[in-house]
Amino acid sequence: MDYKYIEQLLERYWNCETSVEEEQILRSFFHQKEIPAHLLRYKSLFVYQDAEKEVKLGDDFDRRILAEIERPVVKAKRLTLHSRFMPLFKAAAVMALLFTIGGVVKHSMGSGKADVVYVYDQFEDRTNDPQVAYEADSVKAPMKVTVKSQIEEK
Repeated sequence: MDYKYIEQLLERYWNCETSVEEEQILRSFFHQKEIPAHLLRYKSLFVYQDAEKEVKLGDDFDRRILAEIERPVVKAKRLTLHSRFMPLFKAAAVMALLFTIGGVVKHSMGSGKADVVYVYDQFEDRTNDPQVAYEADSVKAPMKVTVKSQIEEK
């Protein structure tokens, strides 16, 4: 049997040039029992469309869809002024704790030098005064002669 017409229809089908009637001819051809071996590979494509028409939804389809759609209703929680500012209160408490710990650490680390007072505004450079130089060197015995000679020169 000559299958040239079916092959031409298949060629036009792949190029999207067939009409609805020609596609129906191809479907009816591939529903036959005897199909040539070289066209057998296209049978599943045309039989698939008719086989899928018979597929129906299951009895539990409606129940499953409604279970997905109808979720339990969750009521909104009412926010008060106190609950809105609670994160701010917590952050302020943490900051107060950090400053307190920092103050305690600073006080404990600096307690050894509490008796030293630095007054830079009242500092006078008195190293040129001979009397101060003499008093400072009088404590040291070996330097006493050198300081007296410098005082006598002035």
